[in-house]
Order: sequence, then C-alpha cells, then structure tokens
Amino acid sequence: MNLNTLKKLVFLILGIAAIQSCKEDLDFKEPSIIDKTVPGVVSNISVENLSGKAKISYSIPADKNLLYVKAVYTLATGQAIEVRSSSYNNSLMVEGFADTKEHEITLYSVSRSEVLSDPVAVKVTPLEAPIWKVFKSMVILNAFGGYNLAAENPTKGNISILVMKKNVIREFEVDNQKSVFTSTDVILSKIRGLDTTSSQFAFFVKDRWGNSTDTLYKDIKPIFEAELSITKFRTLVLPGDAPQVTNGAVGIPGIWDGKYGWPYTSFTHQVNGGPLPHMITFDTGVLAKLSRVWIRPFPEGTRWYYLSTMKKFEIYGSVSPNLTGALDGSWILLGTYELNKPSGLPYGTDSAEDQATAAAGFSWDVDLTAPKIRYLRIRCIENFAGGTAQSINELKVYGDPRN
Repeated sequence: MNLNTLKKLVFLILGIAAIQSCKEDLDFKEPSIIDKTVPGVVSNISVENLSGKAKISYSIPADKNLLYVKAVYTLATGQAIEVRSSSYNNSLMVEGFADTKEHEITLYSVSRSEVLSDPVAVKVTPLEAPIWKVFKSMVILNAFGGYNLAAENPTKGNISILVMKKNVIREFEVDNQKSVFTSTDVILSKIRGLDTTSSQFAFFVKDRWGNSTDTLYKDIKPIFEAELSITKFRTLVLPGDAPQVTNGAVGIPGIWDGKYGWPYTSFTHQVNGGPLPHMITFDTGVLAKLSRVWIRPFPEGTRWYYLSTMKKFEIYGSVSPNLTGALDGSWILLGTYELNKPSGLPYGTDSAEDQATAAAGFSWDVDLTAPKIRYLRIRCIENFAGGTAQSINELKVYGDPRN
C-alpha cells in the first residue's frame, strides 16, 4: 500500500467516526439542565365579561423561566379548551360559551421546562352569545320567487345560519346552498328560484365551537312575480317634475320602448330643472305589489354609462298621487338606492367590466312591506357627474299584478 492510499484510508476512517459521533450527539444528547422549579401563580386577576366570551387580565409572576400562561376549561358541549398566552402578555381570552351562566376557568403559569404552577380558579359569566343575538333578531319574509332572511350580528361573531329543508324521505337536512356563513354585523340573505307553493323550512344558528340555538320553523310561500305589461304604461307629468332635454330625445316613453341608445331615452335638463333632485312620474296602468325595478343606464358617447346616470336615487309609489305634484303622504317610499361602479375608477373612466355591468342593467328591489301601488316616481338625488339630472335608457317593472 503506497503512502497516498494510506492517507486516503485514514481520512475515510476519521470521517466515518465524526459522522457517527455527531449522530450519537443528536440522537442521545439531552439538555444539560432541566429546571423543575414550580413557577409562581398569576395574581391581581380581573375579568371582563363579553358576548360569549371573557377577557381575563392578570399580573404574571416574576420568574425568568416563565414561558406562558394557560387557561383550561370545558364548554357545555363537553369540549375541553386550552388557551395559551405568552409571558409577554398580561391577558387572555376564553371563548365558546353559549349561555350566561357562571363558568370556572383554571389558570396555570408554565415554565420553559413545561412545569405547571399551582392552579388558580377564576369565575367568568359571559354575556349573551352571538348565536343568540342573531337568532333572536332573525326576520324571514316571503319574497318574490323565494324569501328574505335578515338578522343582526352586532358583535360580528363568526356564525352560521343553517337552513334546513325536507328531503325525499320527509326528514329535515341542512341545505348549504341556502345557509349563511358570515361574521358581518348586518345579515341579509335573499333566496330566489323557489316554487310558489308553500314549503316548510327550518333555521338555527351555530358557532365554530359547536354551540347551536333553538330551531325556528317557517312556512315559506314565495310571491308570484311577473313583468308588468309596458302596453299600459303612460307618462304623467306633475308640477315639480323636471323638464326633459328637447333636442330630439323621446322622453319618458323612451324608457319602455325596448330601444337602446339616443334618442330613445329619458333625459332631464339640468339647467331648466334646477339644482334640486330631479323627478319623473309615470302610470303603470295597473295596481300591483311590486318586487323590483330594472333600470338600464343611458350610454353617452355610445359606451360611457357613468356620467348622467343616477348614483343616488329614490323610487316612490302611489295609488292616487296628489295632482299638485307634492311629494307628500300620497306617495310611499319604495326604496333608497346607490349605484357603485364595479371598478371604483374615477369619473369619466370606465373599465370593460363597468360597461358590461351597466349594459346588462341594474335590478333594484322594492320594500317587501310596501302596499300595492299604480304610479311610480323616480327622484335623482345625485348623478355620477355631480348634478341631479337623471337619464334612463330602459326600465322594466316586476311584481304581482293579479287581483
């Protein structure tokens, strides 16, 4: 064996030994010091009871080995919960309570060696849970082609409103397509596409800890909806209504003639109409309970929809309007609306989505509690140009005109 070969063999043996030594160190080396000292307990404890939860504040012990503080408790569902908070914090939140009863929370200080302190018991009495606030505020109304569900969630709790309907064997089961999953403070769900026959639905509210409310059973009978016949529509110009632009525009009848673009449009004159909100009035020719009004904006310059288009406006209905033109008790407010440009781009700049959305028209729901009406009045408070004139290219009215 020559000298070079011998050197290589020695280096190889030394390398294998080093690797084995490292492996042994990694596999079997334990911490040189394990501090089994029991940490001190938290003190100066205070409780702030909140909706379905409680905030527990405290002073941490003067212990350099303290790693965190933890709370241990059990929910009414039987679920065991553990909440941890760093030693740099002086509070933690215990959540998941569905009642307003007193609950016991056990607090522990925990060292870096995972040694627990003696337990400290704390009593909390949570306020009404979000699921119950939502459940108690739920209002479900028959709507055109379905139903409207409204509820309030003031604490913005993360909740689910589960909707159940009967399956083929007549047993209730959750319908996820109709259920609501949200943490918003104002909840509104509009379900459409249902048959007008009566059906029973069931509703309950649930949170992420498995807590749930009672079940509300509701017979839903969607309201019949049809487009009102434009053959009966007639212009009704009342005192106070804004004058139309006169350079060739068809005027109010142009909004139901089925024709797009200029001059088949209603366009009020800003100067002659003055700076106050501009109004137009017309007769649908039939007494009906309305569901919605569809409006297609007028595209100025063939495609710029967000100019004289109404941004903020109101729709009123009447059975017998005051012929003085006063917007008085003879009129009922059917809805207040605001149109937002999808892109959010500034005035005079429309994206392809903006144009396509406007070209398809906007559907504005009418107050479901409003009575039957015959006459409609549209009042423009502000258009996208900053004025009060209004332009409407096409309009359709929907509802139930049957006696």
